Formats: sequence, C-alpha cells, structure tokens
Amino acid sequence: MPSTRAARSVPSDARAGSAVAEDGDKNRPLVEDIRLLGRILGDVIREQEGKAAFDLVEKIRQLSVAYRLKQDATAGRALDRLLKNLSVDQTVSVIRAYSYFSHLANLAEDRHHVRRREVHERQGHLQEGSLAMTFERLMEADLRADDIAATLDRAYIAPVLTAHPTEVQRKSILDAERAIAELIAERDQLRTERERADNEALLAARVTQLWQTRMLRYTKLTVADEIENALSYYHATFLRQIPRLYREVEAALPGRPIATFFRMGHWIGGDRDGNPFVTAETLAFALARQAETVLRHYLTEVHALGAELSMSQLLAPVTPEMAALAARSPDRNPHREDEPYRRALTGVYARLAATLHALTGTEALRHAVAPQAPYPDADAFLADLRVIAASLRHHHAQAMIAPRLAPLMRAVEVFGFHLATVDLRQSSDKHEEVVAELLRVARIEADYPALDEAGRRALLLRVLHDARALRVIDADYSEHARSELAIFETARTMLARYGRHALRHYIISHTEDVSDLLEVLVLQKEVGLLRGTLDSDAAVNDLIVVPLFETIGDLRNAAPIMRQFYALPGIAALVRRSGGEQDIMLGYSDSNKDGGFFTSNWELYAAEVALVELFADLGRDPGIRLRLFHGRGGTVGRGGGPSYQAILAQPPGTVNGQIRLTEQGEVIASKYAN
Repeated sequence: MPSTRAARSVPSDARAGSAVAEDGDKNRPLVEDIRLLGRILGDVIREQEGKAAFDLVEKIRQLSVAYRLKQDATAGRALDRLLKNLSVDQTVSVIRAYSYFSHLANLAEDRHHVRRREVHERQGHLQEGSLAMTFERLMEADLRADDIAATLDRAYIAPVLTAHPTEVQRKSILDAERAIAELIAERDQLRTERERADNEALLAARVTQLWQTRMLRYTKLTVADEIENALSYYHATFLRQIPRLYREVEAALPGRPIATFFRMGHWIGGDRDGNPFVTAETLAFALARQAETVLRHYLTEVHALGAELSMSQLLAPVTPEMAALAARSPDRNPHREDEPYRRALTGVYARLAATLHALTGTEALRHAVAPQAPYPDADAFLADLRVIAASLRHHHAQAMIAPRLAPLMRAVEVFGFHLATVDLRQSSDKHEEVVAELLRVARIEADYPALDEAGRRALLLRVLHDARALRVIDADYSEHARSELAIFETARTMLARYGRHALRHYIISHTEDVSDLLEVLVLQKEVGLLRGTLDSDAAVNDLIVVPLFETIGDLRNAAPIMRQFYALPGIAALVRRSGGEQDIMLGYSDSNKDGGFFTSNWELYAAEVALVELFADLGRDPGIRLRLFHGRGGTVGRGGGPSYQAILAQPPGTVNGQIRLTEQGEVIASKYAN
C-alpha cells in the first residue's frame, strides 16, 4: 500500500480499487495519483514510526492482496494470525495507515471524476445534471432564453446546512485534506520536473501534518463549534463558487438579467428541537459570526479591487456618479489624486470596516483611513459597486468587471450582510407549554392543554384578534417560557440588524393540527414579529410559519391541516401581505422509521400531490406560493442520494421553481469540502 512496490497492486480501498481495476488509459492518471500518494504515505510512516512499522503495514498489504485477489488460502490464514497477534500500538499504527490511505485514495478518485468530466465536456459529452446539459436540453426543447430567465426570476432554490453534533472528524483534518486535493489538481497543469518536485514536497508536508494530527475528536462538539465548522465551507467553497455558478447561467443566457434565485440556508444556531444548548445567545452568536465571515470576504475583495483598478482619470474619464463617489472618499493621498477608482474603493473599504464593527464588534485588518459611516444595509454597499461597474462599462473598461467586481456584486446579492438565512425550529409541544403559561398567568384560560382542538383554535384566534399582549409585567414566568420568548425577541432584533433575509422561516416540528400553527403566530405577536390584529387590513408577520409533517399519519393529514388553516378568517390575507410565501417541510427520516422505505416514499409523494392541489385552489386567490422543504438525510433510508435525481423524482408540479432541501451534517464534508 504505502510503498512504491505496493502501488503497483490494487489498493485495499474498495472505492479507489474499483476505479483502478477498469481497463484503458483513461484511468492512468488516477493510478499515478494513488501510487504517488501511497509512496508519500509510506515514506512518512517509515520516517515517523520506523522501518518495522512500515514493514508490518506492507506485509499486511501483501497478504491481503494474495488472499483477496489470488484466492490464496494460506495467505488468508497467515493474515489472520498476524492481525490477531498485533499489540495495541501496532494495531493503532496499522489502522491509521490504512485509514489515511483510504482518505488519500478517495481524494485522488474525486480529482479523477473532475478530470474525466472535463475531458467529456471537451469532447462534447455533457454530464447528466450539469448546467451545460440542462441548457442544451432546454434549447433542444425550443425554450427561449427570455422565458428561461423569466422562470429564474420567480425561482427560489436553497440548500440548508444542518448541524452534525456527533461529528468526530476534525476541521484540521478536513483542511489538510482539502489542501491535498488542491495540490493533486495542480499536478495536471505542471510541466517541469522542478514544478512537480515542489508540488510533491508540499504533498509530503501535508501528509506529515495528517499523520501527526489527531484524527478524531476527544470531546463533544459545542454549538459554537458546529457554527465554525459550517462557516469553514464558505471560505473554502460557497463564497467563490456560488458567484461562479451564476456566471455560468449568465454565459448561457447572455444579455438577460439573472435574478438571485439561489441562496444558502442554515439550521445551525437556530434549531432548538431536542437541543437545549441552542438559546437566544446562540442565535445572536451565529448571525454575528455569519456577518463577520461575509464582511471580511468583502473587505478582502474590495482591497484587491483597489489594487487592480489603478486607472488614471488623465487617461480614462469616469462618469459623474463615479466622480462623486470618489469625492466622498476620505482618501486624500496625493499619489491617488488622479485615481478615482482607488480613492472610491478606499472609502468603500472604510465604510465596510465601520459596518463590520457595528454588526460584529470586530475590527478590519487594514485601515488606510479611519472607518467611516457604516452602510445601513447590503443594498447600499451594492449600489456603490454598481456605480463603479457602470463607470467602467461606460468608458471602455468592461474587461475589468468580470474578474473580481462582477463576482463580488453577485456575492453581495446572494449573501448580503447575513451570509445565509437561519431557520428557527422547535417542537410544537414546547410552544404549547409557553402559550399555556401565558394564558394562565393572564387569567384567560387556566388549562389550555385540556381544551379540544376546536376550543384551542377559537381561543387562539381570539388572542390574534386582540391588539393587547398576553404577557403580564413583572410576572414570574418559568425558565422555559422566558427562554422560548427570548428566541422570538432576539429574532426581531436580528432582523433589524442584519436584514430581511437573515431569518425567514419558523419550523414547527411534530405539527399535528392547526393550533400548532396558530400558537407560533401568537408567540410572534407577543414580541412584535406579528404586527396588527388578524382582522385588520395591515397585519403582517416577519417569520413564515412552516409546519413540519414527519410521521406517516402527519403526512396523510398535511393537506387537510393546511386547508383548515387557510380557511380561518384572516389567515390567507395575512400570508399575502407578509410576502405570499408558504413553506411546508416534509420529513423523510421519521416517516421512514414510522412506515418503512416504500410506505414513506409513497406517502411523501401523495402528500406533495395533495398539497399542490390545495394550493392550486388557493392560487385562484392570487398571491400565495407553495414551496416544499424536503428534510432529506444523508443515507438512502433518510431520503439521501444525489440531489439532482431527488428533484427529478418529485411529483409533477410540486417543484415549480421553488425548493428547499436539507444538507445533513454528516454529508456536508463529502459534498462541499472540495
């Protein structure tokens, strides 16, 4: 395995081995990558653990190959005796060696998949599920570019990252493996022996880092750890790759404005269902760290942009708007007197630095001038960038927009100052407890849980038609009630601070009846997230009330519950005034546990069809759009699998350009780390 000799054999790793075993030159680069990584790992083991440890690993490899590939029973018996007689230290060393080889071989195979896709695309063979294939099929179907752009204008697509509190793989390991993947990719572009030797030396350094870094966590993740882990994928992937995705769409639909139809979502920091460690403080921390992540990205890009846009006004005039933006800048450096773009970007950077401090309390890394007035919102920042782009375009510097300014503007459109929309989630029984306590202390209803469903609905509607709050000043509420209400209060503060897209959805786990939805509206009303009474013409609520139907019984009741909810006086009008969006979440994991794989999939299908039919009827009263939110897991039993096939498998009419789906914590690394 980790030796030059071993590399001539099929690796023990099944995934890499299956690929290497295929005939033809197409897999030669993969074989070479695995040989290289295996040799480097072998050298590291020999250096770190000694020749005896290396020889032991090699002997196990040789016996395994003889037994598995050559059907050598004698080798199998020898392997069995050898493994049974390993000491504890030897066992750990062998496990680590083969674990890391498996990781490295998988990285090589991932790179080979990309390499083969690039070859196929150059040959005109497009990958199923790729944007290129999609646009080719759309054109073959004679769909006009204007119609496609109009569809995207109404579209909403959001992968939602969820927490993985049992994650044992460390961020340090993921970062090192990401660096190795990048070095492997670089090798395809290297031409000289010196370049390849330098690349190999860097690979050796990273493999050494892996060997000397503890692979697994010793302690349980905190919510703060989960937040930081999720944010690492923005640095590595999302902040740069999502603008590239939009660029591909723009290239396929030249000359058409492409709406911001693709956004990111998070549960981490807002999902309280079953996690008592998620609190109002956690929510505030999550949004502050998200804002810091995206603002620091903007600061880096604006700084780099200032270096690139060095044009002199003596050689290239600017628009009046651009001149005004430069004049407002506090940059009075005489060396930049004739460089309006640099002066303007110095001012933009200063305002961003002030925004970073105002929203997160942290400081920018550079201060060419003192921080200025912070931007009130991301739109104001975007407006300044558009002034710069318009001036470049107007004065024959269009080529300067595409490399950095255009991706930055698209990033601002997608990520704002909030980075990703954080969903709030809690179980319906927890809401019931709080509402019951509020009603009891207010002397409106002594035993709310004892009421039947009709009684609950009538009482909750009465509360929603009353402008007065339920809370009694200085009343001694339980810790649970204070904690739950604090979440809603913090949500209102966060919306004011970070913008409309920072928080959008409130998910109700175990939704079993209409009263579960009304209770969340009551709690929103208590803190001002719902303003106005239900019977008024001005009532709006800030958070979409999202029922989660999880069990087989819940799925069967989904359409009837939503029909009864919208039949209540004032509900449909409230939803329309509040944006006209109705998300409904469907649970794959619990329905699988409840009814089994086949029954779960059938009931999910039937529930989706019934909901679409219901909202088609509601659509006759325009202004309400259904968006299904699929709570898919990582495994097939929890609805896992490729998202492309999952979307194609939805019942006709159930997507309609609007979909959200969870990306479970256990698969985020495998899908987005590289």
